[in-house]
Amino acid sequence: MRSTTFSRRFFRYLCPLLLLCLFAGCDAFPTLSLGSTSQTPVPTANSWNQVVAGVEVRQETWSIPDGSGDGDTVTIVRFDLNAIKLSVAYQPDQPLSMQQWMQKEQAVAVMNGGYFDGLDNATALVVSDGHVAGTSYQGFGGMLDVDAQGQIQLRSLRDQPYSAVENLTQATQSSPMLLMGGKRTQFSADSKTSPRTVVALDKQGRLLFIVSPGITFTLDEMATQLAQSDLGLTTALNLDGGSSTGLYVRGGNQNVSIDSYTNLPIVIVVKKK
Repeated sequence: MRSTTFSRRFFRYLCPLLLLCLFAGCDAFPTLSLGSTSQTPVPTANSWNQVVAGVEVRQETWSIPDGSGDGDTVTIVRFDLNAIKLSVAYQPDQPLSMQQWMQKEQAVAVMNGGYFDGLDNATALVVSDGHVAGTSYQGFGGMLDVDAQGQIQLRSLRDQPYSAVENLTQATQSSPMLLMGGKRTQFSADSKTSPRTVVALDKQGRLLFIVSPGITFTLDEMATQLAQSDLGLTTALNLDGGSSTGLYVRGGNQNVSIDSYTNLPIVIVVKKK
């Protein structure tokens, strides 16, 4: 048992150092900037800070469940669905950096979406302003979508498969579902630690973006963290983390800038109504 614990701790500390050395010369490592000037204060830890009406942000330090490390500073953005419009932007022919997406969309918040391949094409269904691309996952994964009436939904594709007759206006799919009915799901995943991005709904029907930018949590550990948190989550879907992990929030004096390593063809966009 001691040998296993030591190996895991060694890996957790060695892996970030190796990646830091690899990317230090090319400015490729995901960067986190929260309030870079004195006029832009850092969000108070463990407290909700209003960005604009209906949009709040907070930071928390989440520890690794077995105590084998220092954990990570997790950024959480919470949205009142009555105050926002959600869309999915998709440009496989012209992927953009998070900063470029933010400038293009003039949004309150932008976060990376679902998975894409080496040619920047989505590996699952994407609906952007009514235009459908890709093929839906069958029997697994989940989907964040907006219907023709503007209703936002986060669902399991095993329990609620996608149908073309739904006439969705926006959608992005990913995998796996991490929470259903407030309880963590069971899924098969490797034990690799990586930056993580999650979209979720809470008991009050609010939408949440959750980003852990460090090379800290496995998918199993992230699912456990979500279930044990005080966020009151009912449903949570893992998005394309790793080098795609990115989150920008702009408004008032609470700004968040977490830059992805790679340019992104798929992002989730939030604007004020």
